[in-house]
Amino acid sequence: MNGPNGSDTSYLDYNATAPIRPEAAAAVIEAMQSVGNASSMHQPGRQAAYRVDVARRQLADLLNCSPGELIFTSGATEANNLALRAAYTAGKPLVTTPVEHPAVLETARTVTAGQPDDLVLLPVGADGVVDLGALEQVFEARHGGVVSLMAANNETGVLTDLRVAAKAARDAGALVHTDATQIIGRLPTDVAELDVDLLSLSAHKFGGPQGVGALYVRRGAPLPHRPLLVGGGQERGWRAGTLNVAGIIGMGAAAEAAHRGLGEEAERVASLRDRLELLLTSALPECRFNGRRDQRLPGVTSVTFPGVPADAVLAAMPDVAASEGSACASGAPTPSHVLLAMGLSREDADSTIRFSLGYATTGLEVEHAAEAVVRAVTQVRSALAEARGPR
Repeated sequence: MNGPNGSDTSYLDYNATAPIRPEAAAAVIEAMQSVGNASSMHQPGRQAAYRVDVARRQLADLLNCSPGELIFTSGATEANNLALRAAYTAGKPLVTTPVEHPAVLETARTVTAGQPDDLVLLPVGADGVVDLGALEQVFEARHGGVVSLMAANNETGVLTDLRVAAKAARDAGALVHTDATQIIGRLPTDVAELDVDLLSLSAHKFGGPQGVGALYVRRGAPLPHRPLLVGGGQERGWRAGTLNVAGIIGMGAAAEAAHRGLGEEAERVASLRDRLELLLTSALPECRFNGRRDQRLPGVTSVTFPGVPADAVLAAMPDVAASEGSACASGAPTPSHVLLAMGLSREDADSTIRFSLGYATTGLEVEHAAEAVVRAVTQVRSALAEARGPR
């Protein structure tokens, strides 16, 4: 059994970062062997600009948008910051949810700090599904603003029906932003069909290099230019700074590869996830799954092992790469804000592990991981019982 990079680890942490696709790795290496600033007018610069344009078209094809509607960034965190800072207007509502990624939640809290009543958090059910019906109540009293909802939750994989949200927002004259980081390259994503104004993504979630991403900005969206970075005026003034040519080219190659096998890949990964869940419940019938299971990403499962601390389980199975929650919050002293918002107790949140599978996951990895999880949970549970002593 070999995981990514030929390791003996079952890598089931694609929501943190996916292994780089061979096509993307080859494109990055080739690009790094060439010289050229994409803003320079000489031949090497023009060649770099051409290759950036090719990558822009490759990503646009994946999203079904115009290449001119894409702004390259360092990743989804920057894209989320840029989107919300541009879309929010003081005195207008900024509507989001308590289960968003911190890159959205913290940005929303920051931009509305002067007028905290502008920040509206929609309720979330025990199944992790956002109550979109509450949007209508928000817009009964207020008009305009921006709605920011993630397309798929990074911890549970639960999907949001963005088309329903977009209709409610449009009727109220509000803009729509989605953090689509987890869904891009995993399920078909058509920005025209979703009817969003802004969409954030990161290359490394679908097999591109780390440190590069993009923000889709719908042509004609009524947005002021409020760049986070000013200077040279790159990316039509939205994002100054020398373009990460190698990273962008790698992202384009990953987008093309993901687009090519999207439907077949999603079906295969969903089958592997279902196999993992079956193996876990067969051996550990007391485990529980979080989030609506018929409305989620194909490769994600959030599992609670009651009374068994997740950090101890992970430590007991070093040959399985999984996560307690968002990698962006690793080491945090508090449990998952997503699981708490769904109504889990702190103890159950602390006993939850997220497994996320992807394009390179194999059946052998899943079988190995299931055996390792069962063994680790059993060991930790026995150790805890022994520590408590006889009753």
